[in-house]
Amino acid sequence: MLSETSYMTAIYVYCGAAVLFTLCFGWWLLRRWPTGWSAALVLLAAALMLTPAYPREGVDTLAPALVVAVFQLATEGPAQAEHALRPLGLACAVALVLALLLRLTLLRSGRRTPEAATPGAAEQA
Repeated sequence: MLSETSYMTAIYVYCGAAVLFTLCFGWWLLRRWPTGWSAALVLLAAALMLTPAYPREGVDTLAPALVVAVFQLATEGPAQAEHALRPLGLACAVALVLALLLRLTLLRSGRRTPEAATPGAAEQA
């Protein structure tokens, strides 16, 4: 079993690696895809990687919910993985809602009609 210090160190290293991966993934996506889709995928990746769950009942330590869900599904079946799948589903739903809100507010495309692009063009025609 891990001591409290080694457990906290492992959590910090995992969270740091997950944040760095998410930032690199976001940078890579922003160069290739539109910002709305990039924001949705980056937020989903962050939700999947950073959501915690208890590995099993009676345990005081947390683990990444994605890892817990995969191992529980592979070894004990879907009924035993529900405690990890519920927070994952909630975190993914929140990420998608946040991405939608970002898309509707901050990441709106600045497309304008040609008439709106040149003021006074409607009067000249």
